Amino acid sequence: MDEKRISYKDIGFLCGLEVHQRLLTEHKLFCGCPAVTNPSVPEAKITRRQRAVAGELGNIDMSARFEEKKSRDFIYAINENNACLVDIDEEPPGEINRDALLTALSIADALSMKTPYEVQPMRKEVVDGSNPSAFQRTMVIGLGGQIKVKGRELRIQSVSLEEESAGIIKAEQGTAEYDCQRVGIPLIEIDTDMYIRDPEEAKDVALYIGRMMRITGRVQRGIGTIRQDVNVSISDGARVEIKGLQELAYLDKYVENEVRRQIALVEIKRELKEKKAKAGKAKDLTALFKGTKSKLISTNIKDGGVAYGFKLEGFGGILGKEVNPGRRLGTEISDYAKMAGVKGIIHSDEDLSNYGITEEEAHVVREKVGAKKDDAFIIITGSSAQVKNAASYAIERAERAVNGVPSETRGVYDTKLFTTKFLRPIPGGARMYPETDTVPVVLEESLLEEAHKIAPNIERTLSELKKELGAEGLANQMLTSYRLDMYRRLASETKADKKFIANTLLQKFVELSREGYRVDGIEENEIVAAFREYASGRITKRGVEELIKGLANGGKTVMIIDKLRLKKKTEAEIKKIIESVRRENQSITKEEMISKVMSEYALVVDGGELKKLIG
Repeated sequence: MDEKRISYKDIGFLCGLEVHQRLLTEHKLFCGCPAVTNPSVPEAKITRRQRAVAGELGNIDMSARFEEKKSRDFIYAINENNACLVDIDEEPPGEINRDALLTALSIADALSMKTPYEVQPMRKEVVDGSNPSAFQRTMVIGLGGQIKVKGRELRIQSVSLEEESAGIIKAEQGTAEYDCQRVGIPLIEIDTDMYIRDPEEAKDVALYIGRMMRITGRVQRGIGTIRQDVNVSISDGARVEIKGLQELAYLDKYVENEVRRQIALVEIKRELKEKKAKAGKAKDLTALFKGTKSKLISTNIKDGGVAYGFKLEGFGGILGKEVNPGRRLGTEISDYAKMAGVKGIIHSDEDLSNYGITEEEAHVVREKVGAKKDDAFIIITGSSAQVKNAASYAIERAERAVNGVPSETRGVYDTKLFTTKFLRPIPGGARMYPETDTVPVVLEESLLEEAHKIAPNIERTLSELKKELGAEGLANQMLTSYRLDMYRRLASETKADKKFIANTLLQKFVELSREGYRVDGIEENEIVAAFREYASGRITKRGVEELIKGLANGGKTVMIIDKLRLKKKTEAEIKKIIESVRRENQSITKEEMISKVMSEYALVVDGGELKKLIG
């Protein structure tokens, strides 16, 4: 592919973000189950089929209809410790989680959004199996806000509060299994407008929003707790939603690669238009391949399967055109076919001998489907039902290629930094309808005032951290760290040096965690006690590290200090150590003295104090 620099303004680049963040609450949004995920053994499993239904306006959403056509069975694993009848839609929802609502309102306040008089819970139809009820409860909390990122204002369209989906366990042909413990955990969604100027700005905006939510101290951290959906289009292309980006560091590269994909598809469209390209009808080729040496085709036929093929008029030489590194138009058509359960397609732009198909067989296929010199053809093999559906999907994708870029939702390919496959059509408003089992929530003035008091402010928080820590880099690190709340508590409840606190939380805790110490499992009160011991002069900086190691293995601060003999040496004791070393070596230099003493007493002697006493 042409890797020349892209002028995003000239190509009519449009981009908007949907940032999803799981909230840190005691229980789920509409029930009393805990809002955390932990390894658990299923106590029961239920199996369901889901179907699309009409939304509030009487129409069926095309993405919901598309998912229904897959005719899959969905299995849901349940444990009563983290899921209940509300989660599987066997019991009406309870009252809304007030803490979750308060957090969402505080985010809306920080974004200068307008909040409604009352919040109306809605059902968002989801027929892909990710929710046992086939819908997700969601409600708009704020509209029409803005943020300022690197001096540029950007509009925020909406903030919503909704339920988290189920966690996928495994997916196979015709079935998918989910874990219900995640269902119903409060989730906040922030949607920007579409006027992000380039991939780098998209990453900056996502980083800003993530920071703003983290400084509330009311959101979860860890893999999967925050994710971004990115909507991308160019002037001759179409809106494509990149679903479920979790690695913020690579967000700009995903966006850039999607733009390059759309540019390539637009160029392919122009070629196909010039050739007046179109797709033919699928024809049964099974009889042609009786006795074939192609293992893929012969195996399917022996098992009672079939082989179908169709021509792509004017597609000759185009199916092999690259749209992303290692991916071609033929790959995209194959992705559609795979939705029917077949392993893929065989097309004429490939080396057919790799599939065991002879030149004579290829010639006969061309004659059967009516493909001429400038045409291409596709062969699909598998069970009869699979192949008929796969051919329908593949023909649909080929016809869309003639029109350019399909508007669709696509999944990410983590190791290659580009979208790897089509997931479903872009969903629309037709999947929304009011929640019939709850009443609207009136936003009382006292609740809005409380939300305003706790509303996050990045600029103010960063300014405070810079002032406290005296280092911009350290302040920026702390701003984005999930240990920010712990830092604030240690800074306010102990007299320990704030920079030392920050360095310990940001560096030492990470180092110890990599070494296998369960530092995140230490009781917070014990960490406070450890820094109080240091601030009072009873242990050294090095002693703090050893104390944290001990706490990670269980125990109490005072007991560990005694057990590990971490109590700091007094001035008198240090002087005695110095005198003892000098008696052994009267010509010892200051540097040698420091090295010798610290090599033996590093955990209980302060280096700065030692230097002063040596003189």
